[in-house]
Amino acid sequence: MPTTTDSPIIVIGAGPAGLMAAGWAAAHGARVVLLEKMPKPALKLGLTGKGRCNLTNTAPVQEFIQAFGPQGRFLHPAFSRFFSTQLQEFLDSLGVATHVERGGRVFPASEDAPLLARTLVSWARSQGVEIRTRTRVSGIAASDGRIAGVYVQEKGEGQSFVHARQVILATGGASYPGTGSTGEGYELARRLGHTVQPISPALVPLEVAEKETVRQVQGLSLRNVQVSAESGGKKLSSEFGEMLFTHFGLSGPVILSLSQEVVRGWEAGEEVKVHIDLKPALDVQKLDSRLVRDFRDRGKQHLKTVLKGLLPAGLIPVCLERTGVPGDKAVSQLTARERQVLRIWLKDVSFTISGHRSFAEAIVTAGGVSIKEIDPRSMQSKVIKGLYLAGEIVDLAGPTGGYNLQAAFSTGWLAGKSAAGL
Repeated sequence: MPTTTDSPIIVIGAGPAGLMAAGWAAAHGARVVLLEKMPKPALKLGLTGKGRCNLTNTAPVQEFIQAFGPQGRFLHPAFSRFFSTQLQEFLDSLGVATHVERGGRVFPASEDAPLLARTLVSWARSQGVEIRTRTRVSGIAASDGRIAGVYVQEKGEGQSFVHARQVILATGGASYPGTGSTGEGYELARRLGHTVQPISPALVPLEVAEKETVRQVQGLSLRNVQVSAESGGKKLSSEFGEMLFTHFGLSGPVILSLSQEVVRGWEAGEEVKVHIDLKPALDVQKLDSRLVRDFRDRGKQHLKTVLKGLLPAGLIPVCLERTGVPGDKAVSQLTARERQVLRIWLKDVSFTISGHRSFAEAIVTAGGVSIKEIDPRSMQSKVIKGLYLAGEIVDLAGPTGGYNLQAAFSTGWLAGKSAAGL
């Protein structure tokens, strides 16, 4: 099945990586066909950041790379050529202004993710990209170790074969399957001889064993807390910021950032715990002094009343239940031991992880096509010539804060330019 000289570059998947790859390849003279199985392109992009779309982050490149852990070094060539500054300049040229929020998170000024998605689709088309929706790729063909074409199935029609000069695989991961990210790209890569590292939900809410406790406070958001995790008795990461209690467990930015390591430990069969420090600004001694002062100054008041100055109202019943200290006891009557128990709990509210939510609630996917089989300088496969991989399908997963979208944009940009011969 030899390719013909006028065969197009075929991009599979019209998400952020696929749109960038297709648009930049076409912008440099290549004939590009972008295939998307869903009725509309960029559906998942239109939902990101709760519809606001955290595009990237202002963190320096080295910090960005470190955020992806040991795998992060793979991204250095892509980031060195197309990083957050270049992304913002590119979007500005399309009329998409951006602004920066806490933690260096960058959003469109409109905070309108669907508008951003439509803008990128329009830009790709303006570069000459042919976008075919409702078109599913059922297989990728190779001959003599080189890409030959793809098998496609369009709605209402049978399977057909399309010759390809190169193929860029940008089908995303398995998170938010309702938007089309169902993990099909992993199987396409596997059939061509690629190794696919086991996938799991990442940046995902966590389920806890203490269901009765979290149900008491579901919907309660905590700000400025320090949350850490341990797996098999070994301390993992720690994050400062905001979290949320749900009916099943824990969610919110710091929980999502910790979730990748937590899920990995839990799936390995280890006991995993999450610890919440409600008073991270106070060390043990300062917190004890604060309790002594409050109890002295308000000695006749009941503990449950004094706790209103220390905790959100919803957490007070949980505090009393889990510490066993009577809420209707005057604080002047509390023993040193009872004060110590309260202090310990305020610095360490712990939960045992019993599971995690599904891919349907995960922001990204951990695992994917092994980076050992991809050339980071071009995103071309080391297994099949003419095959490029970009975005979430690659075994790279970073924290919340715009890191993963920047990786998708950067690897898509590099794959598109490389496939076009630049």
